[in-house]
Amino acid sequence: MRFETFIATRYLFALRKQSFISVISLFAICGVAIGVGALIVVIGVMNGFSTDLRDKILGVNAHILVTSLRGGISDYKELADEAMKVPGVIGVTPFVYSEVMLSTRTGVKGVVLRGIDPDTSGSVLSLSKDMVSGDIERLKASDDFPGIIIGSELAKRLGLTEGSFVNLLSPSGQSSAAGFTPKVRRFVVAGIFRTGMFEYDSSLGYVSIPAARQLLGFKGDLVSGLEISVNDVYNVKQISSDLRDAISSFTVYVRNWQEMNANLFAALELEKSAMFIILAMIVLVGSFSIVTTLVMLVIQKTKDIAVLMSLGADKGSIRNIFMLQGTFIGLAGTVFGFLIGVPVSLLLKKYQFIKLPSNVYPVDYLPVRLEAVDLFAIGAAAFLLCFVATIYPARRAAALSPSEALRYE
Repeated sequence: MRFETFIATRYLFALRKQSFISVISLFAICGVAIGVGALIVVIGVMNGFSTDLRDKILGVNAHILVTSLRGGISDYKELADEAMKVPGVIGVTPFVYSEVMLSTRTGVKGVVLRGIDPDTSGSVLSLSKDMVSGDIERLKASDDFPGIIIGSELAKRLGLTEGSFVNLLSPSGQSSAAGFTPKVRRFVVAGIFRTGMFEYDSSLGYVSIPAARQLLGFKGDLVSGLEISVNDVYNVKQISSDLRDAISSFTVYVRNWQEMNANLFAALELEKSAMFIILAMIVLVGSFSIVTTLVMLVIQKTKDIAVLMSLGADKGSIRNIFMLQGTFIGLAGTVFGFLIGVPVSLLLKKYQFIKLPSNVYPVDYLPVRLEAVDLFAIGAAAFLLCFVATIYPARRAAALSPSEALRYE
């Protein structure tokens, strides 16, 4: 063991004899530990919230959306074939989009109607995984009444269950002898889904593409656009660029999920950075306690420092002794903070015992996601703050003059 390390550990373990200094040291360790633990939990919640929100959005919406600049796409099959040739694309499905009115005996609600292809939608959307009851395959049934899949909150609000009948009113309408009247068609509830996002669960309905065409009055084999999934959601910008080049001969518009949700995720990232800075202040308060501890210890050990310097210890060695001691206190606080924050985060992640109102937040529980990069950043920041706090007391100890310190001894 090095000379400086040996003396620093001796001073550290001898603090119990100076009760006042030991109490301050304990507060310093507790302050750092609480700050680090709070940082781990809060940053884990922010990561979990952002990741869970992204997964839910990308489960209902595609990674890349291709829409027509002319109101509809007739050659969508050729367009889908070209899109599948682009590297990184793993799924393509057509869709029809419109807003309609859904009415039952118990109420009326405006819904977003999406016509999908049950055979190819599974490679892009997570609808089949979100089903609470029913089956997406029932949309292909050619009964007298076509099927519709609705969200759980919408079903709860209107008192609907699997097998219930609803009426959909199309905004396109139809002309008759009596004038312009809305177009109405009767549907049967083929299933109920639940994503956990109140906005989607309360205002979204799925039908087959032929049923959507017939309701909306589409003439011919038209769709609103294509939904595309990719193998790497973070490389979607490059894949979108390649896709635009591949389908440049088609009159279409290409957008990816980052462009469509840029403001939302930028706000979440800003909030995460702000929370990191705010909670780092707790660690800073703990590091101030380290300064107090070391300054008082320097005063207490003035004679010892003078004796060591008289025996040949240089200023660098004295400085290292107190810097090591403060570093040990900061390291202990950081380790205890990890022992607090990581288990609490794992318990929140496993048992989800903190519930959120689903009609206020986009998720109905408190999600947690721990990432190695964030844990390293938290540990490094806490350790750095504690290390910086040792510089002033250590330099003051090294500046002592042995003759002045021993004059009155």
